[in-house]
Amino acid sequence: MKRLCVFCGSSAGHDPVFAAAARELGAAIARKRWGLVYGAGNVGLMGVLADAVLAAEGEVIGVIPEALVAKELAHRGLSELHIVASMHERKALMAELADGFVAMPGGFGTLDEFCEILTWAQLGLHRKPCGLLNVAGYFDPLLQQVERAVAGGFVRAEHQGLFVVETEPMKLLQRLVKFTPPKVEKWIRAEET
Repeated sequence: MKRLCVFCGSSAGHDPVFAAAARELGAAIARKRWGLVYGAGNVGLMGVLADAVLAAEGEVIGVIPEALVAKELAHRGLSELHIVASMHERKALMAELADGFVAMPGGFGTLDEFCEILTWAQLGLHRKPCGLLNVAGYFDPLLQQVERAVAGGFVRAEHQGLFVVETEPMKLLQRLVKFTPPKVEKWIRAEET
């Protein structure tokens, strides 16, 4: 693992525990001498995370669509800043630059990015480790929805193994290093249609 992509909010949320977890994750990434790939914002959890990695003299690569440079206040103190034309280009470049993915608390964008990268893993487009940093139970409803999708026949049980979940940053990073993705086969059989 050389670089970890982290999806997280451009807001810090109401509970200070989220920003504390972002600082802890950033410090842990730098301690492992990994680079951070993220959405390039200098506000919210994105800014806290990037600043924590930078404070520990780590590499931080930001990727942001031109339309969001002003809205998300692109961080100008990064190791590298890539300004791209669209959200699609942003997600593709972040995926290309990273060796693994983590989602922290965030909104629709965070959920979109993490679900898309999981879908790409399900389709066999990558075999990189994916994880959720489940700060203060933030992702509990999402995990329940995944269980419901499995129970309802929309997600295969073995595809739950496409990602790991931890509540502590360093434990999550350790699990990502040891991650072995499940063998991805066709996700639906003809008789299931």
